[in-house]
Amino acid sequence: MKKGNPALPPLDYLLAFEAAAEHMSFVGASSKLNISETAISRKVRLLEYHYNVPLFMRGHRSIHLTPQGERFLNLIKPALQSLRDTSRRIVSEDQIKSVTLAATNSVAALWLMPRLQVFRRDNRSIKIKLVASDDDSECLSDTVDLAILRGNAEWPSHEAQHLFGETVFPVCSPDYLAANPSASSLAALGEQDLIEVSSEHKEWMNWKSWVSEVDASGSEPEQAALFNTYPLAIQAAVDGLGLALGWGHLVDGHLEKGTLVRPMGDLRVRTNEGYYLLRPKKRERFDECQIVEKWLTDVAAALPSYAD
Repeated sequence: MKKGNPALPPLDYLLAFEAAAEHMSFVGASSKLNISETAISRKVRLLEYHYNVPLFMRGHRSIHLTPQGERFLNLIKPALQSLRDTSRRIVSEDQIKSVTLAATNSVAALWLMPRLQVFRRDNRSIKIKLVASDDDSECLSDTVDLAILRGNAEWPSHEAQHLFGETVFPVCSPDYLAANPSASSLAALGEQDLIEVSSEHKEWMNWKSWVSEVDASGSEPEQAALFNTYPLAIQAAVDGLGLALGWGHLVDGHLEKGTLVRPMGDLRVRTNEGYYLLRPKKRERFDECQIVEKWLTDVAAALPSYAD
């Protein structure tokens, strides 16, 4: 039997479970958290998968906590309440309007987080609430002031400003390359340990689609490890687990530090997609929001180009 993962799961999984347990309904949890019923159900499933423990018994139109689910709920409720109390105290101490900025897990962890310290240093009075999710509906919810998503500039309810293009290339750790020098050859890709990301975004590039773009012979890659978020996949590559696909600008920090290298040199795929800063057309752009917006566009404008 597969063992559960003792690491902390994402907070949104825990909140979805707590709300579903409180209402004994995914519909009720959906209303409370203002996300879709499908999103609630998926997060609960991922939490059960994370621990390899059934938390709910599902009927035709009802759900009930399992004994494990009841114990888990009793254990996490005090911790979640403590987090809420802390949040309320922070808000009461400082009523400065915050800017809710949403982005995919990859952009949030690899592009935004390393830069937030600089923004905070120069803008002490502005609070940024960062929402990281690969669910586009969460990133585009009514509570979000700005969002960074991958696409082609077609979001009817939002104004879109291009930040940077999409360029994809293999990356690995220096140690992995030293132990597997053939990783520098596209022809030997089938011999390598390939790190893949499992995502509901089927339009996102994976090893199979990347190979089809660069190799007319179409060698069939085989994955060695599968992760549910891109930041985890990149950390696995840093740790020497194998080759991952690196997105230009998202992995630049690792390339600059030398924790990742490009074993195949300049070989890369440039797509027609890109990363865009999105602003709701019907949402007021208050002063703090405009400052964050300008900061993001200035940072993006200063990035080196991966274009041919």
